[in-house]
Amino acid sequence: MELRTMRYFLAVAREENMTRAAEQLHVTQPTLSKQLKSLEDELGKKLFIRHSFHIELTEEGVLLRKRAEDLVKMADKITEEFHAFDDILGGDVYFGLAESYQIRHLAAAIRAFKDICPGLRYHITSGDTEQVTEKLDKGLLDFAVLAQEPNAAKYHCLPFPNADLWGLVMPASCPLAQKNEIYASDLSGLPLFCSEQGWQHDIPRWCGNDMEKLHLEGSFRLSYNGSIFVREGLGYLLTFQHLIDTNPDSGLVFRPLAPRLETKIYLIWKRYQVFTPIAERLLEMLKDSFSFSA
Repeated sequence: MELRTMRYFLAVAREENMTRAAEQLHVTQPTLSKQLKSLEDELGKKLFIRHSFHIELTEEGVLLRKRAEDLVKMADKITEEFHAFDDILGGDVYFGLAESYQIRHLAAAIRAFKDICPGLRYHITSGDTEQVTEKLDKGLLDFAVLAQEPNAAKYHCLPFPNADLWGLVMPASCPLAQKNEIYASDLSGLPLFCSEQGWQHDIPRWCGNDMEKLHLEGSFRLSYNGSIFVREGLGYLLTFQHLIDTNPDSGLVFRPLAPRLETKIYLIWKRYQVFTPIAERLLEMLKDSFSFSA
């Protein structure tokens, strides 16, 4: 199974049309068709359903597309890394980020680093712990930011200077907005929104046995999306402070949970990771910057 064939397959999957994919790849349509037929024969599975004017992926084709995307990204990243070993002033660095206002510390460090190394090209993807650690483990990322304590057996970590404070986002007009703090008993039976990660790991350590009295109306990976549902009166959002606009004109308010609930944020990278020179230098600056900000 050649990397070139994976690129051919992805082009057809993306275009859903053999002719357009062949034009994009600068190969003839018969050549492309032959390559894909050989791929199906090698795997022993049908990857496409061919219709009159478009091509549709089979269930096996959908699975291969995900695997092929990872393989091609990994190959491209390896090529970039080897090209970058002779370039100490430039190169690509890949981050996977959890949601936190403390990302500002990372952004400030990158801004300062680019003044020294203007050739830095950084790439950002967002997600929860499961999403970003999966990419990190596959080698698609250099660093990840997690909103939970990392596995010390697998990763090195650098704590962010502060912790994120949990609270409830709600319409300013609702009765709970009159309270200064929110207790678990205040939330009994209310429709709540929260990230799956927060609901499984953070909220239980806050409310203990009262967890069974809380009702998860829906989960969101992005707090902003949850706030839209709050604005529509569909429920209340459990999230970190500073992620949602709760200025007086916003119509929303944030109230901290009581007892106080905080979550530490960590920058992590794989043990035995071999960094490019630019990534190594950036990590050293991040260590200095986080230590100074603490």
